[in-house]
Amino acid sequence: MTKRVTAILPAAGLGTRMGAETPKQFLSLDGVPLLLFTLQRLAACPAITEFIIATRAEEVDSVAAGAASANLGRPVRVVRGGDSRQDSVANALPEVSPDADLILVHDAVRPLVTRDQIERVIAEAAVCDAAIVGIPAMDTVKEVKRATVVGGASDVALITATIPRERVVLAQTPQVFRASVLLEAFARAHQDGVSASDEAGLVERIGRDVHVVPGSERNLKITRPGDMELAEFYLRQERAAR
Repeated sequence: MTKRVTAILPAAGLGTRMGAETPKQFLSLDGVPLLLFTLQRLAACPAITEFIIATRAEEVDSVAAGAASANLGRPVRVVRGGDSRQDSVANALPEVSPDADLILVHDAVRPLVTRDQIERVIAEAAVCDAAIVGIPAMDTVKEVKRATVVGGASDVALITATIPRERVVLAQTPQVFRASVLLEAFARAHQDGVSASDEAGLVERIGRDVHVVPGSERNLKITRPGDMELAEFYLRQERAAR
């Protein structure tokens, strides 16, 4: 049975680490705003049946116009986002179609996701109810706590443990969940006053297993100025390989 998949793109951030006046989701990649570029990449997956974008209040109309011009052939709704990613996704959830089987959440500024990655994580979530894309940690991972050093640097941390790399993955998006599971996770988080940096964190805390599908370093999140140059490089390589 074909699953109906709603894709949510939180896109209300200011992107202060980029050091640019323009919010990063509206910076241009290959002549296209990042948000629209990412939306088109997701639209390459026919399993996605509708899109919901959560953006800043002053950008709702312009984002809606841009999305309409993309002619995706599927409904696209634009809602007002919140101060955090969690708030933005929470604002989008009431707009999800009642017949949606799965809800996919993807960073608006992660433009180089591939159709294969999208389809694999959807297929996994269809079986196990919760799945994300992630990559293995390549560096040694340390658990730390804030340290107070008399006469030393103010931003020092103290190592409390070394975590084996084979036990660590770096979470990416898309993150896909059975609709009922994600709705329960958000309802419980609101009730308990809990926040998390991604949807998987909220699903984990209600006792549900989350599976990890292999991702790629190329599925990078645009966060710092150098990330745009790297994305352009990866895009050129991708096109040269066709």
